[in-house]
Amino acid sequence: MHKHYNGLKTALLFGGIWAVLLGMGALVGGGRFIWLFALIGVGTTFYGYWNSDKLAIKAMRAYPVTEAQQPQMHRIVRELSQRADQPMPKLFVSPTAAPNAFATGRNPQNSAVCCTEGILHLLDERELRGVLGHELMHVYNRDILTSSVAAAIAGVITSVAQMMLWFSFLGGNRGGGGNPFAMLAMALLAPFAATVIQLAISRTREFDADEDGAALTGDPLALASALRKLEQGTRAAPLKPEPALQNAAHMMIANPFRSGDVKSLFATHPAMDERISRLETMAGGPRRY
Repeated sequence: MHKHYNGLKTALLFGGIWAVLLGMGALVGGGRFIWLFALIGVGTTFYGYWNSDKLAIKAMRAYPVTEAQQPQMHRIVRELSQRADQPMPKLFVSPTAAPNAFATGRNPQNSAVCCTEGILHLLDERELRGVLGHELMHVYNRDILTSSVAAAIAGVITSVAQMMLWFSFLGGNRGGGGNPFAMLAMALLAPFAATVIQLAISRTREFDADEDGAALTGDPLALASALRKLEQGTRAAPLKPEPALQNAAHMMIANPFRSGDVKSLFATHPAMDERISRLETMAGGPRRY
């Protein structure tokens, strides 16, 4: 188990988001449709998981790169994949100046790692190695599955909440014992709760990837240094919050949008200071870069 019990936190958060979904099913029709809501959750989870790589790559307009085009990126990923005794993912580059990176794909055999042109210009080789180690651990920890499940269930909850809102205004399911007031309350609160839990899962998985990636490279301070640069770089060159990019933002190593007005409860990523502090602790305390 990880030092900060991130796996346990993720399990508890997933229990919470499924409880919200099944609670909605219990209210609609007096609980007769609870199995239907579980089935919808499983179906949408599978679809989002299976297509996660295509959606994220398309959103970033990324293109595949050969070893001749990106020798440094290929060399680092090949070395780290061999060290982890795992398959080497496909490599992509996104033509954007905003410095960032992400991993996607349904499993280690069908995965991809993408760097933006901005991050390739911003980081030195040691820092890039730290970032790529972080992204590889997202793949090997199957965080893409985790985030896809959370996003899919949260989406179902939001859609069902809209339906419940209409039912509550129409007086609920009088024949089936539905309580219109309880349905109204659930319709208003469930999407909020689902979003908060989904974002908390995303933040927890970032901590895991930081710790495991630093262990894979053997250089926690390299990733800490990269995160410092990325914090400044994404602030100077943020991405525009388009819908497709918003759906992929949680996959990226750093929040790609302006974050000054975003409260920690609704952030897709942990605070950089906390991530850096944990990495420095792994290395035995703060050091000069």
